[in-house]
Amino acid sequence: MGESKQIPPPQFDLNAKWDACMDLTVRRFVYSSFAGAFGGLLLFRSPVTRWAAVTFGAGIGLGSAYTECSYRFDGSPAKLATPKISDTPTSPDGQD
Repeated sequence: MGESKQIPPPQFDLNAKWDACMDLTVRRFVYSSFAGAFGGLLLFRSPVTRWAAVTFGAGIGLGSAYTECSYRFDGSPAKLATPKISDTPTSPDGQD
């Protein structure tokens, strides 16, 4: 007869994660591009700088979407390691 399909829990459903990430990416790209276009229209006179404002806005949108999607897939975004500072004093002439 018919096989019953098991629905995975939301944290393991990759199709739902990809759909959410694609939706988020398109929305943030479009909205931030429009914000960049509006800001460029208000602030700049040259077409080149207006396009630069649109590109900057689109980059911000894509970057924020990437960060959010990496959080959804991996659990947390990558963090930079803090440098370890040694407590040993160095000599004034720069030699150890």
